[in-house]
Amino acid sequence: MPLQKLKQELLQRKMKLERQIAAIEHDFRQGRSSDLAEQAQERENDDVLNALELKAEQELQHINRALTRMEQGNYDRCSACQEVIALERLQAIPYTTLCIQCANRTS
Repeated sequence: MPLQKLKQELLQRKMKLERQIAAIEHDFRQGRSSDLAEQAQERENDDVLNALELKAEQELQHINRALTRMEQGNYDRCSACQEVIALERLQAIPYTTLCIQCANRTS
């Protein structure tokens, strides 16, 4: 049952990220001001939005991979050593692919 709860949390986070990405893309499609000072501010805002969109897209990729692993039945297995990833670790980082021992070796 704990894995089902994690799946629901991942699905909720996925929907939130998809809405965030859609809102950012909608903002990019909006017209820009003809005022030069406002255009400079809009470019700065665009830089921030680009960074937020990239971060959201990366997290969304991690979540989609985790959901795929759940469907395949290997979600809670370490991709390096194949040992079971502790539930506490999955709760802290639901899209992790490494157990704590392997994660410590790579950092």
